[in-house]
Amino acid sequence: MPNTSATDLLRKVRKIEIRTKALSHQIFAGEYHSAFKGRGMAFSEVREYQYGDDVRNMDWNVTARLRSPYVKVFEEERELTVVLLVDVSRSGLFGTSVRTKRELLTEIAAVLSFSAILNNDKVGALFFSDHVEKFITPSKGRTHLLHIIREMLELEPTSDGTDIGAALRYLTNAIKKKCTVFLLSDMLDVDADGRPRYEDALKVAAGRHDLSVIKVHDPVDYALPSVGIVNIKDSESGKSAWVDTSSREVRRAYGSWMSTVGAEEQRIFNLYNIDNVDIATGSDYVKGLMALFAGRR
Repeated sequence: MPNTSATDLLRKVRKIEIRTKALSHQIFAGEYHSAFKGRGMAFSEVREYQYGDDVRNMDWNVTARLRSPYVKVFEEERELTVVLLVDVSRSGLFGTSVRTKRELLTEIAAVLSFSAILNNDKVGALFFSDHVEKFITPSKGRTHLLHIIREMLELEPTSDGTDIGAALRYLTNAIKKKCTVFLLSDMLDVDADGRPRYEDALKVAAGRHDLSVIKVHDPVDYALPSVGIVNIKDSESGKSAWVDTSSREVRRAYGSWMSTVGAEEQRIFNLYNIDNVDIATGSDYVKGLMALFAGRR
């Protein structure tokens, strides 16, 4: 985070490395391998058509040139490129439980990174607010991984808002080859009617890449507590208003709005076949990730 001394930063990086590396070795390495390895197929060669070959793999150009049927042969890509899209907008600093949303995102991202490194995959990261704050090109190795973790802890976003669509469009333009993408965010990027503003960009990215969404939330995101009249400030827009949280009608209206947001969000995940999981700041994220991995088999 901003104003963190070099010593404190190194201590935090080391603490995250010890915990998440252990989790990756003990729990996630096999699950990650099963869930994400072999998802990509790379072109290998062409050969003459044999009975039983899938006609969808016909290479019509070669077939026409040689006047004999030929098919494309593919093989599993044993090395993946993993890209983490990490939301660093100001809403991530909110937390009423044991940690903030951004702290939870950082630890989850670190676990995913170590799991990828253990499988000899390249890892990159894209940090975004209402624009792309920083893009780290995918690479391998512990030094590269620790660089990503330091940025997660230290990066000070230049904007407070959120634009998930901008991050997804940047990814689509920057990485042409199919890769494994984890979008880590509280997903609070909707229009006045509660509809996700990022649907079009999500559709394009999911069509090109293997995209999974890891959403984090604080319990207060879903249900206002009854604590009387309080001044509530939107951390991203800066707007504030006095709200009587002791009013059942106020709490009902807020809950109804968030239900609409959640339903619209799940609608597009289902529509575009996007694997997703929702993890609370006070919960055990290990169970959430294991469920995400298991759902991909």
